[in-house]
Amino acid sequence: MRTRVHFLIYSCLALMGLLSSCGEDRSGEYYALIASKTWIYDVMQENYLFYEDIPAEEKLDFFKKPADFLASAASSKDQKGGYVFSHVDSVLTTSRATSTYPCFGFEAALVRELNALRVLYVQPNSPAKEAGLKRGDWIIAIDSQKISISNYSTYITHPTKAHRFTLGKYNPYPENVDDPEFNYVEFDTLGVVQMPEPRYVEEQDVLKYGIISSGNRKAFYLLYNEFGEDTKALKEVLSQLGGQQFDDFILDLRYNPGGYVNTAHELGSALAPATAMGQPFLHMIYNDKINKTETLNLEASPLTGGMNLSYENLYVLTSENTASASEIIINCLKPYMEGRLFQVGTATYGKNVAQQLFTSEEAPGIELWLTTTYLSNSQGYYDYFQKGLSPDFEIEENYGTDLGDFGSEEDQLMQPVLYRMENGSFPVVTNPDESEDATTLSRSRTSKHVQLLVDPIARKPHYNRIKR
Repeated sequence: MRTRVHFLIYSCLALMGLLSSCGEDRSGEYYALIASKTWIYDVMQENYLFYEDIPAEEKLDFFKKPADFLASAASSKDQKGGYVFSHVDSVLTTSRATSTYPCFGFEAALVRELNALRVLYVQPNSPAKEAGLKRGDWIIAIDSQKISISNYSTYITHPTKAHRFTLGKYNPYPENVDDPEFNYVEFDTLGVVQMPEPRYVEEQDVLKYGIISSGNRKAFYLLYNEFGEDTKALKEVLSQLGGQQFDDFILDLRYNPGGYVNTAHELGSALAPATAMGQPFLHMIYNDKINKTETLNLEASPLTGGMNLSYENLYVLTSENTASASEIIINCLKPYMEGRLFQVGTATYGKNVAQQLFTSEEAPGIELWLTTTYLSNSQGYYDYFQKGLSPDFEIEENYGTDLGDFGSEEDQLMQPVLYRMENGSFPVVTNPDESEDATTLSRSRTSKHVQLLVDPIARKPHYNRIKR
């Protein structure tokens, strides 16, 4: 501790000397700045799940901004794919349901080999909706510029002004591809749309729901896009199911990056069989300094008015963007739904930890969300950080083909579910080169001319927050 105090006093005095020479004493700002980092460091020493991995004090720069300081102190076990799970928020954030930055209100996949974007979905009441964008559209240029990894952040994730989007039609299989003189064009231009100014967008958690049929079975389909703190929309949907008869439940979490543990607990309780009530749903395991495990039991869910949903099979649609709270649903319901819970899609993201909120007068204006617990099911399993949760039937959305409307027969992830509902088992997948019928069930069919390299654009990091 003495080493740190001496270092900080020396640094502050040096800064005070430099600032006073300019005629303005701003030393108080720097004391406050350092105090916030000292507070973060002290909280981490006691509460951080991976406190053993925190660098020594002399290796940390206490003059960094709080978010940068936290990232520099975070363990490699607390980050993945460029995201550090522990994070700092501003208390000025007005709504957790609002986009983090002004945006256009749609999510897309960047197909790098084609320098184009494939629209995955559009938020209601957004600039993208006003412009007429819809799922499946190809965006082949913005302001007449090709789209690439270097500029999609400027145009898509952090836009600052209106842009002109050029839409196109993809030509994956040209008839004359073997003709050396054939001038192959990957896209036909369909037109140009004017995207309005970016703005903060209210992100809707529930994007689609309804009853679908296959064979002689009915299923309730729910596209749930984020485990928000406000469960009003989810409650309105699920409360309508009382008394309705359906055989299966299809929970579409393919683009759901997670959210609040409490919401996952409420949804898990609603989906669990009545015989599991009172049993452990989720264990939250703290570090050995705190040395405790908190358990959330399955209980009457306010989402359904305290009633359990009655159905036979639960199908959960997943992708590599399915993370944190979404993974809680799958992992923690499995012990109670053996032979009845089927994951369809690709392996999930693999986030098995949760963040807890800390605030202090020493650090006014910020919220510290620190990774404090592992997330385990009732059988003690939480070891899915490296590989995610593996599907029972593996299928990947092919962004080069027709995406289909969510929950429809053309929806690629829905096809094996509808097949099983009608036939009682999943389809047998053959080599897509041997059977044209297997095309929609293949993981990644591409033409011999183009390889699709897809980078899904995450709308926000995969946070999994404990609501206190």
